[in-house]
Amino acid sequence: MAGHSKWKQIKHYKAATDAKRGALFTKLIREITMAAKMGGGDPAGNARLRVAIEAGKAKSLPKENIDRAIKKGTGELESVDYQEVTYEGYGPGGVALIIDAVTDNPTRTVADVRHKMSRGGGNLGTPGSVAFMFEKKGQLTLDATKHRDEDAVLEAALEAGAEDFRREDDESYVVTTDPASFHAVKSALEAKGIVPTESELAMVPRSTVPVAGADVDTLFKLIEALEDLDDVQKVWANFDVDDAELADL
Repeated sequence: MAGHSKWKQIKHYKAATDAKRGALFTKLIREITMAAKMGGGDPAGNARLRVAIEAGKAKSLPKENIDRAIKKGTGELESVDYQEVTYEGYGPGGVALIIDAVTDNPTRTVADVRHKMSRGGGNLGTPGSVAFMFEKKGQLTLDATKHRDEDAVLEAALEAGAEDFRREDDESYVVTTDPASFHAVKSALEAKGIVPTESELAMVPRSTVPVAGADVDTLFKLIEALEDLDDVQKVWANFDVDDAELADL
């Protein structure tokens, strides 16, 4: 396991507070609004919006919040003028970071990101400095405890058009797709009763950087600090951490 997938696993072990839940809803709503703004309010013709709505539903975002966010994106309701910005840089251990944000004030956001990076042992780079180390892919996480026949799930994923299939840990498989095939693969699996526990379009590292020792704790604290910023939607990273290191956290 490496990068964003491992970071998600770490966060599953952390207790969610009401404040964290509120912050998550804010991020989900911003993504839905931005998706509708960029591609229209019909999820049938807007793949990004469809992903955003599914992510919101998976986290119990109320339907009225979803509908309102879509209308703000399409201009039916008054809304803040959000913009998408992406920052690139390096964290502890030489780990490449891509930081996706949605903001109404890019000047404020870059200052906040730079502050967190400098305090957390990282530094911002120029546009394009690390983007080449990642590629956009669809990722579907499946519950291995519900689908114990790994060969059968592998066969179903490949028949559906998946690019890759792997066991992430004792409890999950990860199916990787081309972005254009993401929804077709997801629908084909669901038709066979294999419903993903999570699905997203992710920036997947082409290669990873091993991180160990004190750098592990410092890196995870930096990623968490960045993700805690209101404007930051996702942080993608190309780290690889040994499972023994995780057990010590």
